[in-house]
Amino acid sequence: MSNRAVCREASHAGSWYNAAGSQLNAQLEGWLSQVQSTIKPARAIIAPRRVFILGPSHHVPLSRCALSPAEIYRTPLYDLKIDQKVYADLWKTGMFERMSLQTDEDEHSIEMHLPYTAKAMESHKDEFAIVPVLVGALSESKEQEYGKLLSKYLADPSNLFVISSDFCHWGQRFRYTYYDESQGEIYRSIEHLDKMGMGIIEQLDPISFTNYLKKYHNTICGRHPIGVLLNAVAELKRTGMDMKFSFLNYAQSSQCRNWQDSSVSYAAGALIVY
Repeated sequence: MSNRAVCREASHAGSWYNAAGSQLNAQLEGWLSQVQSTIKPARAIIAPRRVFILGPSHHVPLSRCALSPAEIYRTPLYDLKIDQKVYADLWKTGMFERMSLQTDEDEHSIEMHLPYTAKAMESHKDEFAIVPVLVGALSESKEQEYGKLLSKYLADPSNLFVISSDFCHWGQRFRYTYYDESQGEIYRSIEHLDKMGMGIIEQLDPISFTNYLKKYHNTICGRHPIGVLLNAVAELKRTGMDMKFSFLNYAQSSQCRNWQDSSVSYAAGALIVY
């Protein structure tokens, strides 16, 4: 590896998560050991050669998707290589911008998935690469275009897709205080709202998800990456591929009970291709 390779530093390590590799490794092992597997013991597995990570842009206005100028993403565990061949193919489409290294390092949405990716793939760390994509505030038609473009990669069993998103950001500091009193406490209303959206995502229907967002304006930060995924799935379903999405867990950072409270919701799910 050339010493001149452009590297994206783990800029949020030490503040958003542990910067010490050994401590971060121990934390990840602890958390992952608590996961309740919903899949029966496997007879064989196929480890992905490529991990696409789609994250929303929080800091720069972006109407399209953007690629990183880096070749290496650093993590406290080990460095992750970007698949430059896939990047070149995506760049040739003319549909992508090139973000600056500063923009890349300011953004947290992709970086927060890197330690988990590195840990999950540690036994194959020399055999895979990542494809980070920063997703802007896409129109419905652009979500369809990017979904169609990325569908061929989603169809390839040697690829894995990670979609970065929180769910509802509720409270005055987020300028979002939707409350359905029929649900009881505020946090129950938030959960009902989130699970309504989660149910629509499980239906794998991009149009219904867009309509849900238009109606409730739920502050799901990764709504556009989710929209791209749903459109990629819709494209593949038209070719006869059978897929199912299921949410596995849901949590809130705190339980809101009054107008001074605030919380962020989190949900995790998986797409299975049959």
